[in-house]
Amino acid sequence: MIAAPLPALPGRLPAGLELTDPGAAPAPEELRRLGELALTVGAPALVLSLLLPLVVKPLLARWGVLDVPNERSSHHRTVVRGMGLAVAVAVLLAYGSALLRGAVEVDRSVALVVLAVAGLCAALGWAEDYRGVSVRARLAAQLGIGLTATAVLVSVLGTSAWWLPVGTLAIAAYVNMANFMDGINGISGLHGLTAGLLYAWAGASNDLTWMVAAGLAVAGGFAGFLPWNLGRGTVFLGDVGSYLLGGSLAGIAVAAFLSGVYVEYLLPPLAVYVADTAVTLLRRVRAGEDWSRPHRSHVYQRLTDAGLSHVGSALVVTAVTVLVSVVSVLGLRTGPTATVLAGAFVLAVLVLYLVLPQLLLHRGARRRTGPAR
Repeated sequence: MIAAPLPALPGRLPAGLELTDPGAAPAPEELRRLGELALTVGAPALVLSLLLPLVVKPLLARWGVLDVPNERSSHHRTVVRGMGLAVAVAVLLAYGSALLRGAVEVDRSVALVVLAVAGLCAALGWAEDYRGVSVRARLAAQLGIGLTATAVLVSVLGTSAWWLPVGTLAIAAYVNMANFMDGINGISGLHGLTAGLLYAWAGASNDLTWMVAAGLAVAGGFAGFLPWNLGRGTVFLGDVGSYLLGGSLAGIAVAAFLSGVYVEYLLPPLAVYVADTAVTLLRRVRAGEDWSRPHRSHVYQRLTDAGLSHVGSALVVTAVTVLVSVVSVLGLRTGPTATVLAGAFVLAVLVLYLVLPQLLLHRGARRRTGPAR
């Protein structure tokens, strides 16, 4: 599927002309810019995310921001959560400083919208971590952030107002999806790292410096969180971190789509989270369960029940994300027929991911019972 051409923007070619070869790899100059921003945006986000927890962790413990195990939990002891506060500071400072330094020379208003979405979503998550916010208030705030951001983008980019409900729902929905999927060690850190790098590459391929910088800031920030989440003194992101993750990635995706980037660059990095959440919700509703109650029936959680470790399950999610993203872009590069074939392959891989827990359990049962006689 290819995004419809968008109106021409001041100082830029019409989207249909700008993306005549949408699957092309970045040119040498774009690769140079990508490397430069990796050093000036991605690396600072990584360093800050690695070091800030030394200050933030004692504060979280003092404030009582703790994760007590419940029906949804995959851990069995009380753990410090809210470390996403450190990640949020790292991501926002790295990306914000790039704007202040003038590293993003065009579409600065678009970059500011993405920065605002990430910051506001993180602030909402922190309010939930620290004091608690009702479900209705959280949903209203998420929709408000999505609506405001999309309205500004539609105005700035000169696109159709018909995209307002799409952008609003996309941002609110993915914030919640990222929150639902943050249930095992490593999964959110790897998702932020992987999706951030994929979006940075997409930005370089489409000559969108703001997208490169945003993707690298997210990638660096969540990469720096991984040692804290996977080490001996394990800590959790909390809602501040998962809301930051969902808001930043959804904000980048919506802004890039409205800027004319093809969906083959934008949807695949988010596809596993969308598929896992949507299918799990549908299955629970059909079973007559209260969908709003805590649970641990997501595919990635059932993978741990089938015998995979937390890291093993998180790596499966990451591997599928990378695979479907690479295949989608290669299909786009090759031509219309290849694009259709790539889409079919992506759907097949996602279906395989969704049924993988049953396959592993069946295989384990066969091993325990031995060969039939």
